Amino acid sequence: MDTADIDRFPEFASFAEAVQRRAPENGTWCEAWTVRDIVIHQTGNAEELARVLEGHLTGDPVETRRFEEREQPYRAMTNADLWAAFCDRMLHLGRVAAAADELPANTDVAWTGRTMKVPWFAEHMREELILHSWDITGDDAPAQDRLAQPWMTEHSVHAVGVPLLRRGAELLALQDGDRIESRIRVAGDDDVVVTADAQGTAITLAEPDGAATIETDAATRVLLLWGRRPADPGRIRSAAGPRELGRLRTLLSGY
Repeated sequence: MDTADIDRFPEFASFAEAVQRRAPENGTWCEAWTVRDIVIHQTGNAEELARVLEGHLTGDPVETRRFEEREQPYRAMTNADLWAAFCDRMLHLGRVAAAADELPANTDVAWTGRTMKVPWFAEHMREELILHSWDITGDDAPAQDRLAQPWMTEHSVHAVGVPLLRRGAELLALQDGDRIESRIRVAGDDDVVVTADAQGTAITLAEPDGAATIETDAATRVLLLWGRRPADPGRIRSAAGPRELGRLRTLLSGY
């Protein structure tokens, strides 16, 4: 059975291996989800990315559906049928992404209340495969290597951006005059700078300047941006103090 465009989605193989080495009911680092739940989520992701991008290509744009709506049909499937559906949706996404290669790379397409560039649709699925592989396997060396790729940070900041901070901002409920400005630093890279106040949030890349709130490695920084934690907390270093560090960790509560 055809499964996915491996050239376009090279991370498919490692995700498939991670899933198939575990039982569907096994838990994951995404604490509310089992392995089966992750496959359901990924199937919905592949379908929705293809659906929205294809709508743009055909001149019949569609709004992005919420997770609950896109995932609901897959929850009734057997495990075998679910995996077959995931492979089918990945194959279709590859075909749609290939057709979209004809568009200018800077073309904006509406996606979940923001826009994404056309190449980011396939790239976003790649990021989902890497993140959720880690959710299943944890901090093994290959998973860390995939997370540490520079494009993973760039995609998280530029293609996803502010939605990564939405849940944390709601938890913090900052008042007028209250502001967070934090830097997450990896040696040799630009800082990820996150800001939040009562009016909103922002996330960007900037040259290192002044003291960092957190210093860490590239893989851990991606995990933090997505509301996750490395198995070894010693990979996170900070001299910012408990209030500043605690508020940043709350702001990074995940999508």
